[in-house]
Amino acid sequence: MAITSSELLRRFKHDGARSLGVRSTPAKPHFLGIGTQKGGTSSLYHLLKQHPDVYLPASKEQHYFTLHYERGDGWYGTQFADARAGQVRGEITPYYLFHPEAPGRIHQYRRSILLIALLRDPVERALSHYFHARRHGFEQLDLKEAFAAETDRLASGDPYSHQKHSYVSRSRYAEQLERYETLFGADQLLVLRSEDIFQKPEDCWATLQQFLGLKPRPLTASLPWVNAGQGEAADVSDAIRAQLRAELAETAAAVRERYGIHWDWA
Repeated sequence: MAITSSELLRRFKHDGARSLGVRSTPAKPHFLGIGTQKGGTSSLYHLLKQHPDVYLPASKEQHYFTLHYERGDGWYGTQFADARAGQVRGEITPYYLFHPEAPGRIHQYRRSILLIALLRDPVERALSHYFHARRHGFEQLDLKEAFAAETDRLASGDPYSHQKHSYVSRSRYAEQLERYETLFGADQLLVLRSEDIFQKPEDCWATLQQFLGLKPRPLTASLPWVNAGQGEAADVSDAIRAQLRAELAETAAAVRERYGIHWDWA
C-alpha cells in the first residue's frame, strides 16, 4: 500500500510537523521498520541508506519502544538530531513487530507514523532465528529441544527468552500484525515479502520510495546480503520442516489472504 508525497506531508502537518524535515522538539522519525527478525531488515537498512532524502541513525536498531522505553522521548530524539531539513527520518528495529507493548507505545508517540514490515517464509525464518541464536551464544539447546522448550520459556515471562528464544512464535505474523492494524490505518502499513527484496529489488525499491513519499531514484548499488546466516538450515531434516509448516500453516494462510504474500508450500 502506498501514499503520495502530498498525502505524507498532509499527515505530518496534521501531526504537528509543518513539513518533512522541519523538526518537532525533540526530533521524531516519520517511519519505522518493525520487522521481522531474520527477515532482511539489515538489508532494508542499507537499501534505504542509498537514498539521500532518507535519514537513518548510524546504529540500525534503536529499540526505543521495546528495551529502552524508560529513556524517554528526549533520548530517542537525539538519534535523529543530525538529520538534514527535508530528509525523511526513520529507524529499523525488528523486535517492534513481536513485542506486545510496541504498537501502543508507537501509536501514543506518533499516530501518523508509517510502518514497514518484511515477512520471510515463516519456517525458514524460525530456523534462521535458531541458528542465529546458536552462533551468538544465546542458545545452548539443540534444535528439537529449543523448539520444544519455547512455549514454557515464553510462558515464564522471562524477557530474555521473549527476545532470544521466540523462534516459532515470531513466525506467527498474523497475530503480530493485528496489533498494529487495530491502531493504524491500512495505508500506514507496508507489508513486503522478504524474498522479493532480493529477488525483485527494483520493484521493492520503487514501492518503498512511493510509500515514503520519496523522489524516485534508481538503485545505485547492488543490494547487500547483510547479517545472513551460514547455511546451517540446509541440513535440517524434511520431517522438522514438515512439522513447522503444519504449525505455521494458519498464519501463512492469513498472510496470503490479507496481503497476497505466499510461499511455495502455503
